[in-house]
Amino acid sequence: MDSLSRREEQVLLAVWDLQDEAHLLSIKDHLSGVTRKSWSVGIIHKPLLKLEKKGFITSSMGEATAKRGGRRKKLYRATTLGVDALRALRHEQDTMWENFLHREILGDAE
Repeated sequence: MDSLSRREEQVLLAVWDLQDEAHLLSIKDHLSGVTRKSWSVGIIHKPLLKLEKKGFITSSMGEATAKRGGRRKKLYRATTLGVDALRALRHEQDTMWENFLHREILGDAE
């Protein structure tokens, strides 16, 4: 399975959290709120492309709305493969953190 960069992980988690409302601006707002940092559209777009190429998300065009001047927005959805990648990454991170904390308790941390 392909690995995830930290940014890809964050974007994929946002797509999962937002479910049917995951589009570029909602992802940006979600990440900015969760991380308390400013996210640009450009910094989100590249991970979205990579995640779609890896098969971790899919995209489709939503319905045109009057609010958007008749334009459609691109919607993203996490795939089963993407959710599995998140679970695998979480397991890997948990194991590494447990090892770190165990060694720290034993006084092996330098």
